[in-house]
Amino acid sequence: MKVSWLKYDKDKNSFKIPEALGFDVYKLKDPEQTDKKIKELVQKDYKMLVVSDEIASFSQDIITKYNRDKNVSIIIANHQE
Repeated sequence: MKVSWLKYDKDKNSFKIPEALGFDVYKLKDPEQTDKKIKELVQKDYKMLVVSDEIASFSQDIITKYNRDKNVSIIIANHQE
């Protein structure tokens, strides 16, 4: 199963461990591109996306499109400092 993490480029604290281990952590410079990036990752056959809560707030598709999709799981990770 392909898994990826998605966070805002300026977020220096989220997903440090997956990034250090070499996993697919994508950083968005423009949060408005969240839905576009999620669609791209789903098309590349990623089955699980872990999205920082900051980036998730910019997505309409997480709830409207992927909420009931059994082929992809999107987890919203709450970042706490």
